Amino acid sequence: MLLCFDMENRGRPHSLWLLRLLSLALFALTATAFAVHEPARKKTPVDFNRDIRPILLENCFACHGPDENKRKAKLRLDLKDGLFKTLDEGKFVVVPGNRKKSDLFRRITTTDEDDHMPPPKFGKALTKAQIELLRQWIDQGADWKGHWAYIPPERPELPKVKNKSWPRNAIDNFVLQRLEKEGLKPSSEADKLTLLRRLTFDLTGLPPTIEEVDAFLSDKSSEAYEKLVDRLLASSRYGERMAQLWLDLARYADTNGYHIDSGRDIWLWREWVIRAFNQNLPFDEFTIEQIAGDLLPNATLDQKVATGFNRNEMVNFEGGADADEYLTKYQVGRVDTTATVWLGVTLACTECHDHKFDPFTQKDFYKFYAFFNSIAEKGLDGQKENPVPSIKVPSPEQKVRWDELRDKVAALDSEFKKQLESPNQERDLAQAEWEQSIRKKVLSDWSVVDPVEFSSAGGAELKKLEDKSVLAGGKNPDKDTYEVVLKTPLDALMGIRIEALVDESFPAKSSRSENGNFVLRPRRKLLNPARRNRMMSRRFLASGTRWGRSRPVRPKRLLARRSFPKRTSTSPKPTTRTSCDGWKNLIGRTA
Repeated sequence: MLLCFDMENRGRPHSLWLLRLLSLALFALTATAFAVHEPARKKTPVDFNRDIRPILLENCFACHGPDENKRKAKLRLDLKDGLFKTLDEGKFVVVPGNRKKSDLFRRITTTDEDDHMPPPKFGKALTKAQIELLRQWIDQGADWKGHWAYIPPERPELPKVKNKSWPRNAIDNFVLQRLEKEGLKPSSEADKLTLLRRLTFDLTGLPPTIEEVDAFLSDKSSEAYEKLVDRLLASSRYGERMAQLWLDLARYADTNGYHIDSGRDIWLWREWVIRAFNQNLPFDEFTIEQIAGDLLPNATLDQKVATGFNRNEMVNFEGGADADEYLTKYQVGRVDTTATVWLGVTLACTECHDHKFDPFTQKDFYKFYAFFNSIAEKGLDGQKENPVPSIKVPSPEQKVRWDELRDKVAALDSEFKKQLESPNQERDLAQAEWEQSIRKKVLSDWSVVDPVEFSSAGGAELKKLEDKSVLAGGKNPDKDTYEVVLKTPLDALMGIRIEALVDESFPAKSSRSENGNFVLRPRRKLLNPARRNRMMSRRFLASGTRWGRSRPVRPKRLLARRSFPKRTSTSPKPTTRTSCDGWKNLIGRTA
């Protein structure tokens, strides 16, 4: 997919870029194939990755490679340090430029079956051509290279060719050099109709129309082919053709569920991919937005849609499935797919163990896993609609209207804020009058309830007065619990208010304690709508304090309210004690 983006010339498509790179890829594959079958080239330097690594991989890595459990003699030949390692008794595996001191060459050429490598029981033996390649490699200095997949590509020198008039670009030199080496000549150029058909299928997936055929055949200019390429790259069909390959990599057409193929609406991401190809979006942006577009600062809606790449994972909502198990499966699938698409490696192997051939460990896998493990999704989801998290995306028409309304609301908010912040005496007076009316309503909308039953756990004498208050007398323990059953005609109660009023019979008027103080701690409130007479009970603990002593309070009256504004109740929590500071202020209290 790298072929579809021009990193050095953003936004300017190259007419022949795709076809030339394709030719280079085919040439590289052909050259590699011939290198295996015709290894002995006296004048050509031996390349480690092309000539030597395949020999070691086939014959040595099984016992001296990445698999720690099967490794023999603690020797690794897949790493540079192991290949040039110092052995016991001053021996070396490979000594660059000296095959006689290289134990590897001695072991593959010895006739002693006990020393010969690979051992006879391994079932494989090096061919003469392979041994000759190893000899040349050591004699030429044993130049080692990392795996070709992890080495940045370097631009090679153009090979010399005999027919200097045939190449039209740099890639043609490599093709022609190989043809001349094999004693072959380039095929004659295809006719215009064939070129048109090939290119149109390659770039759009569709055959050319009759009008397109006529137009191309009638164009006699030397740039007719280049203009054809530019026209096809500018076609919306180009993005659809390129997206087809990308959607396959992302598993777009895979079944949606593990146990049933239910619906999945993710076509908006498909449209994003098509637009990205048609707009020639740089590959770095194409990558970042699909993997983590939602994590970008001030991410746009388009960038969030781009992350649909990560949502092509199969889901499950079968009743007997374990949610945590499938959450794990989802992340494993994302790690596998992302590594395959962008890294070109089978990272899935490292889910269970270190990789056998590539430089990845099991720890690397779960570091990658942790990145995706932050998605706020459910293990069992997707039965009726797309699994969460999901976003609502407006159509282009809706987006225009959405933006208009957003701007209108912002303008109104700004104007309203200006009005609120500007001085306005008339408005301030109206606000004060309104607040005062509400305050009066709140204070007046209370009804005195009738205490029909009351008792004291500490033996105090409770007496109901004419104003429906309850007066405490008699015994005066340090702590006491009063239980009162109240009767009210109200249909619904929104709050209860307790008034502890002063009385002349108390030593300090406000309380039965000597200093006039008391502490109120509500213990339980019970509303019983099942009782027809609308009764309710109220239990509270009252105590008066002076010099460490406690005495009970006299609650004079209880009131109930039909309607009650939110968050205006002053009733304390069961664990909260409310002191009245009776020795300072000999007045009534309300809770």
